[in-house]
Amino acid sequence: MNGFVLFLELGLIALFVAGIPAAILMYQRQWGHFQRLNWALVFLTFDLIVFGAFTRLSDSGLGCPDWPGCYGTSNPLTALTQIRLAEATNPDGPVTVIKAWIEMIHRYLAMSLGALILVQLFMAFRQRHKLSLHAVYASLGLLFLVCLQGAFGAWTVTFKLQPVIVTGHLILALLFFGSLVWYAQQPWPQWQWQQPRRKTMMPMHLIVFGLAMLLIQITLGAWVSTNYAVLACPDFPLCKGEWLPPMDLQGGFTLWREAGQDPSGAYITAETLVAIHWAHRCFAVFVLIVLSWVTWRGWYLGRLHQSPLAGWASALFLILLTQIGTGISNVIFQWPLIAALLHTAGAAGLIFCLVRMSYWASWSPSHLRVVTRA
Repeated sequence: MNGFVLFLELGLIALFVAGIPAAILMYQRQWGHFQRLNWALVFLTFDLIVFGAFTRLSDSGLGCPDWPGCYGTSNPLTALTQIRLAEATNPDGPVTVIKAWIEMIHRYLAMSLGALILVQLFMAFRQRHKLSLHAVYASLGLLFLVCLQGAFGAWTVTFKLQPVIVTGHLILALLFFGSLVWYAQQPWPQWQWQQPRRKTMMPMHLIVFGLAMLLIQITLGAWVSTNYAVLACPDFPLCKGEWLPPMDLQGGFTLWREAGQDPSGAYITAETLVAIHWAHRCFAVFVLIVLSWVTWRGWYLGRLHQSPLAGWASALFLILLTQIGTGISNVIFQWPLIAALLHTAGAAGLIFCLVRMSYWASWSPSHLRVVTRA
């Protein structure tokens, strides 16, 4: 039964991966090939982030304990004998047929993303006279990020899911995702739109501050997940019936150590896990205040100037509320898989909205100018 549920969830994610880019590209028929590729990369990266969370949460990160292949082969079918032997030796271990497929599909998607970034770079270089060299340099930056992300993916396996490596892997993925959104929304010279839109100059420093605080919060959340500290506080809003429970902050934020262990190799204590969980929960209140203010400013300026900025501000606030709901449900309902996946997707959605809002932002927000619509 568990295997059927995993395959069902995997199938739904696969449909999600294929369906969203296809729908977007079919709808935006006026886009050129370069623009379509950029937005397809955005949605593929979003789906890869969610699927990566599914890989981690289903304990499939070591489904193939080597890298980049699976027991030295290109797919779990040809490694079936080794996988069956490992599964028979340790039925509750990290290697099973299902987990091997989940892990390898995640790698296949990541490899596809890297290949498409190379295509993007080739297209940007080929059209450099129309796009300007800025597009080429930015694409080179994206290639560097995706290569660095691939290195963290390899280290995730070779260092056996060490928390700081897994956390870095997720944060790099989200930074790469935000960079792709920024790249895709740029009004490169050859893009022609039917109607120009007025660009509202929202304060850029406010969006940058919101993004910085959000990334800190996501890092804390990733640290909670990779240390399996989600259930360290089993109640809400209190933690073990207290506003300030006993905790070990120094142990909780000692970075270089094995999963579930302190630097000496002993099992980490409950107080250590509480410190990790409580830091994420408390900082969430501050981020809620900051992003609510960003939402209000964006919605007000967008409505004032009849700009799409208002819509993205509204989307930001709705996703923010959803994040609060999924975060609380992870505690109350004992970390259900669907809530955990939605929580990761929501983090990426918040970054998407903030970067999209930056299109209508300026470091000098006191005036307006007419530009093409993103």
